[in-house]
Amino acid sequence: MTQVHQGERLLTPGEVASLFRVDPKTVTRWATAGRIGSIRTPGGHRRFRESEVQALLSQLTTEATEPVRQ
Repeated sequence: MTQVHQGERLLTPGEVASLFRVDPKTVTRWATAGRIGSIRTPGGHRRFRESEVQALLSQLTTEATEPVRQ
């Protein structure tokens, strides 16, 4: 069983989806595929650790750069 650190915020699929600008079902597919870790609540709902989501977002996000002018 996965442990949640005290004070760690858990996000819903909808919250994660809005951070990545995708549909919540996409986030669920990512979790099923193992692309992002999730926790199941006693009621069976998925929750995502905020720190893990932010790390993945940082990894996938790149800074926009200005085009090189010649």
